[in-house]
Amino acid sequence: MNPGVAMPPAEADRPPNNVVLFSGHMIDAPGRTVPRFPRDKEAVAAAAIARTLAEIGVTAGDVAICGGACGGDLLFAEAGLAHGMALELYIPLSEPTFLANSVDFAGADWHDRYLSAKARATLHVMPNELGPLSAGDNPYERNNRWMLDQAARFGGARMAFVTLWNGEGGDGPGGTQHFMEAARRESARIYWLDTRKLWN
Repeated sequence: MNPGVAMPPAEADRPPNNVVLFSGHMIDAPGRTVPRFPRDKEAVAAAAIARTLAEIGVTAGDVAICGGACGGDLLFAEAGLAHGMALELYIPLSEPTFLANSVDFAGADWHDRYLSAKARATLHVMPNELGPLSAGDNPYERNNRWMLDQAARFGGARMAFVTLWNGEGGDGPGGTQHFMEAARRESARIYWLDTRKLWN
């Protein structure tokens, strides 16, 4: 190669057309009293997420941002990777604690899928990068804010938010409802996969 000829900018150095942020339900734990994301709805959810990414018009080089929990997060991660998106995973706790709380209860298949997605992603561990929690702060709400800030770094017009959600409050602070409320303040491109309709 002639050293005097400038290289064209790499595709990865160009800003993405779309930065797609995701939040959604985990697969139901065994014995969950009131079903929210039954295991037999996994294929339905995966198909809906794939259709939504196609509707958004994502292409290779766009960015997918999500957590790494079993269920919605990993289904979105897999769909984003299938579209050639650059995947960023953000987890609110140390990886062993996160895996125990949000992945491993659902079985070895989800653990393996987490590792597979992680191998093709950039993993961000909140305590390592942002330091300890402030007094009164919730790790899941803080992680939501962190992901939202990262999604907005290319400009709000590029950002879209996809949620797999039943429209109800979560099992604790920092759930999908909190994320939806925050995302609506940042982007008009909201894609709500309402599980009350999707499961029927």
